[in-house]
Amino acid sequence: MKRKALSLALTATLFTGSLLAAEPKTGGNIVITYQNDVATLDPAIGYDWQNWSMIKSLFGRLMDYKPGTTELVPSLAERYTISDDGTEYTFALKRGVKFHNGRELKASDVKYSLERTVNPKTQSPGAGFFSAIAGYEDVTAGKTQTLSGVATPGDYTVTIKLSQPNATFLHVMALNFASVVPKEAVQQWGADFGKHPVGSGAFELAEWKLGQSLVFKKNPAYFESGLPYLDSIRFEIGQDPTVSLLRLQKGEVDIAGDGVPPAQFLQFKNNPQQKSLIVTGEQLQTGYLTLKTTMPPFDKLEVRKAVNMAISKDRIVRIINGRATPANQPLPPSMPGYDSTYTGYPYDVEGAKKLLAEAGFPSGFDTELYVMNTDPQPRIAQSIQQDLAKVGIRVQIKSLAQANVIAAGSEKKQAPMVWSGGMAWIADFPDPSNFYGPILGCESAVPGGWNWSLYCNKAIDAEAKKADAMAKPEEQEARTALWRKVFTDIMDDAPWVPIFNEKRFTVRSARMGGDDALYVDPVHIPVNYDYIWVK
Repeated sequence: MKRKALSLALTATLFTGSLLAAEPKTGGNIVITYQNDVATLDPAIGYDWQNWSMIKSLFGRLMDYKPGTTELVPSLAERYTISDDGTEYTFALKRGVKFHNGRELKASDVKYSLERTVNPKTQSPGAGFFSAIAGYEDVTAGKTQTLSGVATPGDYTVTIKLSQPNATFLHVMALNFASVVPKEAVQQWGADFGKHPVGSGAFELAEWKLGQSLVFKKNPAYFESGLPYLDSIRFEIGQDPTVSLLRLQKGEVDIAGDGVPPAQFLQFKNNPQQKSLIVTGEQLQTGYLTLKTTMPPFDKLEVRKAVNMAISKDRIVRIINGRATPANQPLPPSMPGYDSTYTGYPYDVEGAKKLLAEAGFPSGFDTELYVMNTDPQPRIAQSIQQDLAKVGIRVQIKSLAQANVIAAGSEKKQAPMVWSGGMAWIADFPDPSNFYGPILGCESAVPGGWNWSLYCNKAIDAEAKKADAMAKPEEQEARTALWRKVFTDIMDDAPWVPIFNEKRFTVRSARMGGDDALYVDPVHIPVNYDYIWVK
């Protein structure tokens, strides 16, 4: 998710502390700053780290997560049942839920919203998440605008039929793309609905001055009793991160959305007074170097293993001031399926040279490394370049704009190596499947895909599909074990060099209340606005 994984922005993470340690207080208004404007608040369209939590707080979904955790719970749904074969979900909706325009939310709104997201005319970047729903292919092919798998037998009942069992489906129903919207508001505003959002969330949009500010006000009719705690949130746009930090220390700002600028990070973190304003945690992210498995010489396994052994990940972590931990596998430590016993490839320069000689490259070879041209990504690429030079691999760095790196990444004859920094993978939802299909699966090893190594192991692909079909509760332990094997088997093929798992830091003022987990929430990125409060 949020493909722009800002290596130096202080945003959302996974934190394992206890929630709401102190008694929350109701009322108060806060200020949050951002440098860039918000593109849209349409839940079918918005897909970046900045608007993710805004959209979550404006709209409701059938499913959600307990605050600060990755535990799924019903939200707009009162309860749900799953058929014995795992292909049909029946959701009983809460009664009396109101949209911001005052109309009651009904089952027909759920059906409309899912069909709107999947409809090609909407151009939703999240449409593919719903491919398991029966009838998806007909809608995306333009044959119909109706999902045959979604039915509304009553005003408060929704049934969703899948083409096959899918263990990630409830996670998908908690994504912003599954948010429920009122048809009349979408029709009223058309393409401008993203500037005039109407949902059923804890907050509603009160004001939006483009390029200047947005104001969210408390939804007095919110279906979760007692929430939100805040009366309003003012998002100030166009704020330089350095100025925002100074304003935060003066008490003028409550959350510095863009965090601490790189040049000030260590000084800010090591200052006793300022350190207390930082919340730190892990996140569902991995930064990695891709090796194009279809392009010589990276079509040789020995070469890919040699590159894994030649790179000093500890040195790269030092370049970013220790804001990450070295990685040895695609999954981050906080993700189910992560293998804590796996050691990966050691840093071994002489061993790497030996493998290169065995592969027929005793004197190394020339290659290219593509990297996004914003700090610190070029410096990380230079570190990789220096390490590979020690084993005879001569690297030319191609430092380009993000869009150009992405375009080259999936081309068969371009970008033999890509450093993912600035575009590294952050999980759309907390399930190992999301770290496979989009970036390592055969279906994404195509032009325009995110599988930049063009890696495709059909045997592993079959195991991944098997894992995704294990939807029954009693199968989950075996499913996690299968995913664990999938990712360590992938490392045997070495299509990547996993470099680090980045930490995240949120900076908030001393007057802000609520458990730290809410400020580094794994799914409300960057902050869970619904549960924070003013002391």
